[in-house]
Amino acid sequence: MRILGTEAALGTNAGAASSFGDADDVRLVNSGSTNRLVSITDSSGNVVASFTLIAGEVSFVRKKREEKIFAAHAEILGVGIVTP
Repeated sequence: MRILGTEAALGTNAGAASSFGDADDVRLVNSGSTNRLVSITDSSGNVVASFTLIAGEVSFVRKKREEKIFAAHAEILGVGIVTP
């Protein structure tokens, strides 16, 4: 796995969602103690998918380049990655 940037808190609404640059894969971690909703939007800001990230869990998400990700709380941290 190659890291493409600096891990940062996700935005908490569709307008603040991140595309993670040219990354198709994103590593997410819930740094908090509460389960949190993570949402993926299309290029128009419409939610196309969502899931719950369990407290303390790390997850890897594959998305289209034009899609963006946001979370219900800034405890969700993300960074774009390249996987072999």
